[in-house]
Amino acid sequence: MSLIQSIKLVIAPPHPAARPFLLASGAGAVVGRLLPFRLTKWLGTASGLFFGFCLYFFRDPERVTPTAPDVAVAPADGHIVSIQKVAPPPELDMGDTPVWRIATFLSVLDVHVNRMPIAGTVTRVAYHPGQFLNASLDKASELNERNALRLTLKDGRQVAVVQIAGLIARRILCDAEEGMQYETGERFGLIRFGSRTDLYLPADVTPLVEVGQTMIGGETVMARL
Repeated sequence: MSLIQSIKLVIAPPHPAARPFLLASGAGAVVGRLLPFRLTKWLGTASGLFFGFCLYFFRDPERVTPTAPDVAVAPADGHIVSIQKVAPPPELDMGDTPVWRIATFLSVLDVHVNRMPIAGTVTRVAYHPGQFLNASLDKASELNERNALRLTLKDGRQVAVVQIAGLIARRILCDAEEGMQYETGERFGLIRFGSRTDLYLPADVTPLVEVGQTMIGGETVMARL
């Protein structure tokens, strides 16, 4: 990767969800620096630093998604913390037969935009309230606040993507609604400030990734269906 490409990843335009944070922190930085008081100067500096953090955290770079119709790509950036066969989330009505679950943990330094792993139709969206445990823990999949999507493919098979709030993340954003059709790699949501994204794949596929591997959302091939 060239230096210019690396810089573009860092200074990519922010996701629309960043607007209220950027407006508030930007205004605070300007007003704080203009007022002639020591406290407001300090608050202005803190607001400016938070403005810079938000620009970085909410960055939304373009991705080059594989064109093969039978591949499932990473729904999020981060690193894989678990690959195992478990029952799908009960709220998605996908039965209790174990399927592959590939869990990706996102630190505050990762891009937090979620992308569809494969082309299909959203046939269920289910929000489940819960705790805010460290998202790297395996039990976070069952105990933490989450938003689950069931995606039905053209051949009738189903996959699922679950957005999971973490220790710091307290807000899950999801633009997907039941009946909407998506292409592989399309954006569908975002989780603020550290989180986890689980991908559920049919039991008869073979995952092509390993625990500890770094994912690039919308690009890294996780399995062939």
